[in-house]
Amino acid sequence: MRLLLDTHALLWWLADDASLGPAAREAISTPDALVAVSAASAWEISIKKALGKLEAPSDLDTQIVRHQFTPLPITIAHALAAGSLPGHHHDPFDRMLVAQAQSEGLTIVTRDPRLALYGVATLAA
Repeated sequence: MRLLLDTHALLWWLADDASLGPAAREAISTPDALVAVSAASAWEISIKKALGKLEAPSDLDTQIVRHQFTPLPITIAHALAAGSLPGHHHDPFDRMLVAQAQSEGLTIVTRDPRLALYGVATLAA
């Protein structure tokens, strides 16, 4: 399985929060699963932390390595794809996750039902 964690799914995993459902936990913990974390999620977390709207680990990069997640950088191709998506969703971070999932063949672990409107594979967080 090739997964891309939505920002809330990443934070729930790191906090061992019960909000993350059992199917998502099982998929993320599968030994042969590739679990990607987008640079867009790190960007979103850092912005919201700076605004005082979010509590998150201060060592996010270390946590990603510790949990053996794969960092997913944003490429020019991802940015162009995100910009050309239909207007189902206006959150730029989520639009980037959709573009990355489509480009890289990833399933997004999310609670946001609007992401499925893009025809991208999702797994309920």
